[in-house]
Amino acid sequence: MANHASTKVAKRNEQERDFFCVVSDAFRCFAQRSSSVLGSAWAFCGAVLIIVVWLVPGPTFHFSDTWQLIINTATTVVTFLMVFLIQNTQNRDAKAMHLKLDELIRAVKGARNQLVDLENLSDDDLKKLEQQFQGLRKQAEDSRTRFDNGQPAKSR
Repeated sequence: MANHASTKVAKRNEQERDFFCVVSDAFRCFAQRSSSVLGSAWAFCGAVLIIVVWLVPGPTFHFSDTWQLIINTATTVVTFLMVFLIQNTQNRDAKAMHLKLDELIRAVKGARNQLVDLENLSDDDLKKLEQQFQGLRKQAEDSRTRFDNGQPAKSR
């Protein structure tokens, strides 16, 4: 009974979703599955096989312009479509990584919470933050050098 009720709620929620969300989710699922399949060794072997099959009739067609155009067109179309699949999966992976890092920053006591959502900062703000970290790294290197030379390390 509870399962039937949850199914009704899920169907109602799905109907309320707009067309863009449905298409976006469908593309996400398609892109994930495609990237898994097309990034495999078997897909590479299949691509090599296609090239070999294309090369074999080359002498028969005297390596004509039409013969070359077939592979050029095919590889251009495949490359064009693959760019979207790869970009989609990379965007999702980057977003997931950012969220995981944000959670770690929030969870670690003493961490600067201002570092959460850095990807949304302007280029100037990122440059300033980068300079701060370069300064901290230089201080750490100086401390290590002093400690290695027999002098006490500089404390914070």
